[in-house]
Amino acid sequence: VQLQASGGGVVRAGGSLRLSCVASGSIFSIRSMGLGWYRQAPGKQRELVALITSYGSANYADAVKGRFTISRDNAENTVFLQMNSLSPEDTAVYYCNAITSAGNQWWGQGTQVTVSS
Repeated sequence: VQLQASGGGVVRAGGSLRLSCVASGSIFSIRSMGLGWYRQAPGKQRELVALITSYGSANYADAVKGRFTISRDNAENTVFLQMNSLSPEDTAVYYCNAITSAGNQWWGQGTQVTVSS
């Protein structure tokens, strides 16, 4: 499975960005996988931002609830992260992730999000 993330950039506080991650490889297995977004800020550990199951059920980190929305388009093998009301604390490299029910997982290359105050 290969994951290609895009959509990062520089935005002012209060602004919005939409991240995309296209999956390729074993298409049928991707559709049965959980997909997620993680982020890693400088000097900090990578942390979960949001997950969406193969059935479309979403979970969010407390820090982004109400501001971020994860969604997936199985026909396009893509997972999205709509980020609204961004703050400087959201500045990080964002990584997409695909995981199977057995715990096997793959990572995208990361996309930088920078929020200026």
